[in-house]
Amino acid sequence: MVIKDAIWTKRALFAALILLAASGFMLHFRIHNFMDHGHEGPGFDVTHFISNLFPLIDLVLVTALFTSKKTAVYGYVLNGMLVIFGTVFMAHFSIAELTSKSAPLFDWITKSTLPAICIAWVDFFIGKALYDLMIK
Repeated sequence: MVIKDAIWTKRALFAALILLAASGFMLHFRIHNFMDHGHEGPGFDVTHFISNLFPLIDLVLVTALFTSKKTAVYGYVLNGMLVIFGTVFMAHFSIAELTSKSAPLFDWITKSTLPAICIAWVDFFIGKALYDLMIK
């Protein structure tokens, strides 16, 4: 019974990892649509495209690496690197944006990228739990 439970736990964690990565990518694409339709008309925005690479790598490559016990360690490390880079970039963006506006403390919590950073860390901890179950 314990082995069956472990298999279902791995599957549930893997599904959660995929859903979080897909949700992160869709949210990121909505915020940073690289097919920009701004004041200059339709076009390709390289900066927004690059910012969408991290969640795309998370969705495709990290997920693929977690499908095998042999490559799970690489998925774990890559997932951690993406979360750290994402945290730094998103925090920098929020600090620069909110500092320039002299935003009040409440805005630093509600209008910053703090919720997105927390979601990224949840993705990491799910990946860690999945990795811990896979190496046993």
